[in-house]
Amino acid sequence: MLLSHWELWRTCWECVSRPYTVFICSLTAALYYLWGRKSQTPALVSSQAFSAFLQKHCPVVAERFIPTPWCWGGRLQTLVCAVLKSRPPVNYRNELISTVDGGQISLDWMDNKDSATYPESSTRPTVLILPGLIGNSKQSYVLHALNQATRRGYRCVVFNNRGLGGEELLTPVTYCAANTSDLEHVVRHIKGLYPSAPVLGAGVSLGGMLLLNYLARKRSDSGMVAGFTISIPWNALKSAASMEEPLNWLLFNRYLTAGLCSTVTRHRKVLEKVVDIDHVLKAQTIREFDERFTSLLFGYKSCTDYYFDASPDNKLHNTAVPILCLNAADDPFSPQHALPLTTIQSLPNVALLLTACGGHIAFLQGLFPRGESYMERLFGQFVQAAFEHPKDIRKACGVKDEQRS
Repeated sequence: MLLSHWELWRTCWECVSRPYTVFICSLTAALYYLWGRKSQTPALVSSQAFSAFLQKHCPVVAERFIPTPWCWGGRLQTLVCAVLKSRPPVNYRNELISTVDGGQISLDWMDNKDSATYPESSTRPTVLILPGLIGNSKQSYVLHALNQATRRGYRCVVFNNRGLGGEELLTPVTYCAANTSDLEHVVRHIKGLYPSAPVLGAGVSLGGMLLLNYLARKRSDSGMVAGFTISIPWNALKSAASMEEPLNWLLFNRYLTAGLCSTVTRHRKVLEKVVDIDHVLKAQTIREFDERFTSLLFGYKSCTDYYFDASPDNKLHNTAVPILCLNAADDPFSPQHALPLTTIQSLPNVALLLTACGGHIAFLQGLFPRGESYMERLFGQFVQAAFEHPKDIRKACGVKDEQRS
């Protein structure tokens, strides 16, 4: 029997007037609204010429970034990525190289000898990957980056910071974002092995800080054709303040501090010669650790001095090669107000791609975000663009041919 208009209206009203129905409908509407706001085309901050190059050769920059619908906010994106992200299998070739101070650095190579695109090892392009604060070649973001690069025919090498690659610490020296001497040594080593092969540097979080500081210091003599960074903290002081907010400390800061302390504990016999280990291990934040360990180890008068020296935002103008940086506006590690937008806009060789959502080294998409995500796609496209169109990217960034690395 068909319902009359009145009966139909009354039935619908009885349904929607139930509290739980109203709640579900309201929640769904709110989530849909928020998802719509987060699902935007990323902002590309760059010169007009560099922007045109990127839109032509890296089409992902013009695509709408649609985050995982149930993964709201930068904190959740960051946490979910750490738990769910897959780890593609990789068989590394490890190499230990000696440093001038008697230490050693662990490099993990993916030679890609079966490359059909570049069968000659001497000219096969090389991607040098720099992991984050306590990361190494085993991190999921490193493994996915390797997958992107090797399937395009390139060789990869991961620069593990001292003490993080499984090797023994031979001298009381570790690493920091401001000291580029180990990276300089690694680049010279790579160029010595393959002088005819172009090198692109890719840094993640602290690795990105180190990379940009290196590129600023070496300028046109960097030995690299381009740079790429993901989730870089542009200003160390502002990043530290953000990470010390109660929820960020609870979710991220204390975990990373524990990781730093764990590394110190592992190499205690060597490091106790130069620092008070027991005092260091009582650190509750990254800033406290840097005050008690990093700044002392590298000769800074204070942690503030170290953080100023480590921040790439104040020396970005010294870089000379094309650089693409990916950040998220909701990254708890790198707050949006710390992004050097005005500086980047004035530089011909630097571009910043800023998503509304994405967290820290996450940028998750799809309902079950375990595999390839936005940042891996961007990385793969930019690496290919830099290696396959060297003249075009130099021209777009105002890099003269005599500055080739």
